[in-house]
Order: sequence, then structure tokens, then C-alpha cells
Amino acid sequence: MIAVLALDGVPGHQLTAPGLAFATAARHHHPVAYEVRVCAGPGFRGTGGHAPFGIDTPWGLEGLDDADTVLLPGHEGFRAAPPPGVVDALLAAAARGARIGAVGTGTFTLAATGLLDGRRAATSRRHTRELARLHPRVDVDPEGAAVADAPFHSAAGVLGGVDLCLHLITLDHGESVAIETERQLFLHLHEEPEDTGGTPSRDGPRSDRGAAAEAAYNAVTPPGSALEPVTRWMEDNLHHPLTLDDIAGRARLGIRSLTRRFRAETGLTPLQYLLRTRIQRAQRLLERTDDPVERIAARSGLGTPANLRHHFQRATGTSPTTYRTAFRALVSGLTWPERPEEPSEEP
Repeated sequence: MIAVLALDGVPGHQLTAPGLAFATAARHHHPVAYEVRVCAGPGFRGTGGHAPFGIDTPWGLEGLDDADTVLLPGHEGFRAAPPPGVVDALLAAAARGARIGAVGTGTFTLAATGLLDGRRAATSRRHTRELARLHPRVDVDPEGAAVADAPFHSAAGVLGGVDLCLHLITLDHGESVAIETERQLFLHLHEEPEDTGGTPSRDGPRSDRGAAAEAAYNAVTPPGSALEPVTRWMEDNLHHPLTLDDIAGRARLGIRSLTRRFRAETGLTPLQYLLRTRIQRAQRLLERTDDPVERIAARSGLGTPANLRHHFQRATGTSPTTYRTAFRALVSGLTWPERPEEPSEEP
């Protein structure tokens, strides 16, 4: 269970990001399950920023009592001492072995407990010097990327703490789940078939098939699963034609036993898993290479460009070309250089 502690003036996007990230991971991956609880800290009135909003939650600080993970977003009063009871609640969480994460200026709140003394931590890049000055015993990472030191995790406030959530998902369920979760979170693509000159589909911005694809499980094997050797073999041999008999033979199981095990552990049949793995390989090649669709079709095992387009559209709701263009535009838009001399960012 993940408890998000909302202190007065928390940036709205930092407050909502954990629910979006962890719910996306659970929705698209069969073995993943999370419960996220938003807890209002003492004196909480609403979020900060240009469009503040309030929240109605039944949980206060007592909501942290049984949490496996406690997350601290930033808040407007981060330079002052934490509200009454917050330090004690965080010390109690740490004492029982809970994992604690801080986003942006939420690291100031965690540092105020003394739990970060002698440990590495990150905060918003524009506040690294201030954190080091106010809490000289903290080893402040100036890069602001997700930093882990024992049970304490911290990250800059860019993208509302999504980086920190993805870091925790990686620890819990592996890198492949985190990669697919990030893709689902950020690639909000419009369905514009590449052969129609960008004319929107008659079915609207997302067809029924695309919507159905959103609910489909991704090809992820739970860590420690007995299926890991055979799914790793499948991933290594995507460029070869693979049949159900081939997979069953490699797993040394009958087809019925193999299918039951795949459904139980991945939510997919072996051939559904294989197809989703091929689509995921195609996605990564589109993201990270300049290979033409002909080569991507061959490397992913989808055969021909027409077959790649057909299955890619059904699985993602968009075409390979649109996907590549949108991904690169996304990366370009999210990798701007920081300018410390500009006015301070929100917490």
C-alpha cells in the first residue's frame, strides 16, 4: 500500500502523478497490483499553483500507519519546519521498515526528520544548494535524477515525480514493466493512418480496436517465474518463425499445460505473449533506431511491413510512422535544458 502525504500547497501534478503511474502499471500488467492512498497532512487546505483544488480524503496522518511506501510531494512551506505530527509519523514509518520517497521539495520535509543525514538525496535542481545549506548532513545529488539510498528514494520535481514512481515500479516488478508503464503514460497518440495523408479515421481519434488494445496485458513475465527461461528464449529468437509446438518443446511442457501456465502468470496465451513481445520489440526499434519499417518488421519477427502495420495498429491504436514521430517529439519536448537564473520553479 502506498500512502501519498499531501501537505498544504502541494503542486497538483505531484499529488496526482502516483495514482496515474501505479494505476497504469497495474492496468497493463497482469501480476502488478497497487493501492494508492492520499493522506491530508495537518493544516492542508488545497493544492498550490495557478489552479488550486481541494481534496476530500478520509485519511490523515494515521493513513501512513500501515503503508509499505510513503511518498512526500513538495509543498509551499517546505523551508519551514514540518507541520505537527509529520516528523513523528515519518520516523515511525521508517522504524517499521517502510520505503519512503520524496519528490522535489518534499526532500526538505524528509531531511527535516534527520533520516537523510549521511545519505544521498535529490531535490528540484533549483533548490539543491538551498537543501545543502539548510541540511548540511545530507549528501545532495546535483543532477536531480532518481536517487536511492537504502529505504529512502528521492527525485527532482520535473514531470510531477513520475520518474520516482517509475523507479519504484522497477524495484518492485522489473525494468520491462517500468518501460511499458512509461510508454502508456506518455504516448497519448492520435490514430492517423500513415497512408491517408493524416486524415483522421472515420472511427474517431481512437478506434474500438485501439481502445481494446489499451486494456490488453503487456508481455511481462513475473520475476522469479518458472516461465522466465522460455520467455527469454522467445525474446532472443523473435527474428525466427516460432510455433506453439516450438514454445512447448522449449518449455518441456504439453501445449495445454503451457497455455494454462502462461494464462495464470502473464494473463496471455503463449501466442498472444509472443505477438505482444514482437510489438514491444518493434516499439523499441522505432524509438531507438532509424531502421525503416521493412527492417523493423524482419527484426521483430512480424515479417512484412504490411503485417507490422496491421498488428501494430491493433495493439497500439496508431501506425508505426505516427508512433515514431510522436515519440521523438515527446523526447524533444521533455529534454529541455534547465536555466537556473530563471525564477524558481514550483515546489
